[in-house]
Amino acid sequence: MNHYTVRPNKDADEWFVKMEDVASESSYDKIDEAIRQAEIVASDNRPAKLIIYNHLQEIVDEKTFK
Repeated sequence: MNHYTVRPNKDADEWFVKMEDVASESSYDKIDEAIRQAEIVASDNRPAKLIIYNHLQEIVDEKTFK
């Protein structure tokens, strides 16, 4: 299963979509844009799990794509 995350940078003014929480796929100015793109990537690479973090680095949502 592929694992993807949406995480902010340290100032929470940029959001990263990462594969396996290591390699940055892309970055976005807004969390909504990052989530939308991460959902597309995860859906295209099923099976996949997407974990979304807030500006405090806390998990706020998890989605599984089968």
